[in-house]
Amino acid sequence: MTLELTGRIFAEGLCFPEGPRWHDGALWLSDMHADTVLRFAADGTAYPVVTVAGQPSGLGWLPNGELLIVSMQDRKVLRFDGHALHLHADLMDLASWHCNDMVVDGAGRAYVGNFGFDLHAGAEQRPAELILVQPDGGARVVARDLLFPNGTVITPDGRTLIVGESFGGRLTAFDIAPNGDLSNRRVWAQLPTGEVPDGICLDADGAIWVASPTTGLCLRVREGGQVTHTVSTGQGAFACMLGGTNLYVLAANGSDPDKCREERSGRVLVAAAPAAGAGWP
Repeated sequence: MTLELTGRIFAEGLCFPEGPRWHDGALWLSDMHADTVLRFAADGTAYPVVTVAGQPSGLGWLPNGELLIVSMQDRKVLRFDGHALHLHADLMDLASWHCNDMVVDGAGRAYVGNFGFDLHAGAEQRPAELILVQPDGGARVVARDLLFPNGTVITPDGRTLIVGESFGGRLTAFDIAPNGDLSNRRVWAQLPTGEVPDGICLDADGAIWVASPTTGLCLRVREGGQVTHTVSTGQGAFACMLGGTNLYVLAANGSDPDKCREERSGRVLVAAAPAAGAGWP
């Protein structure tokens, strides 16, 4: 039996919200097509953190508290020290196309996905890489032949990474070696037909919430593929994040940059979840 949870509007009027993270008791996200990273107060008021001209996406934090930001179009990871942006890693020679989502573990290691091809121009679909960025900015490819690697989580023990392959309709798991390398690739869950995994987050019961832009649902999935709960957004669901037992779901009418800037249909919904967030992000 699948339970449907009811969400309420937490924030609206955004261009295209992506890459949500819960940090220091607050929701953070990238309003991608507004080129801005935002931090939200408890009442849903948005406060700009920093502007990223190359379009911000994935977010995460180094152990010293500095913010890492994926700059999509120039395929870089930037570091924000609270005052200015600095180059953390240049991935132009490693990523096939625009970089996208990112997960940063407790040691400051970042795993970054990319599109693999020019999605918005309708180019031929191609597989992409998952790139490891070390805390010192050194980078290397640790997985290949992924079908649009997107939302990514790491289990609380730091031993397993799970990534959504959007065009594979599945969640794919890897073992993490002490040096950050990935091995033992396997299907963690195949999603129901028609669901496309975008942003994901992990809960304390070991289930993963998956935002699906094609159906507008955010689904809670167990290993093996059982869906236990859903939240309907009435739009495209593009990302999700747990803050305690609150589930934040990011939605918009679409992802086309020009339409997003014109319509500002982006919203954040919040719903009570059955378990709190766990692991990374």
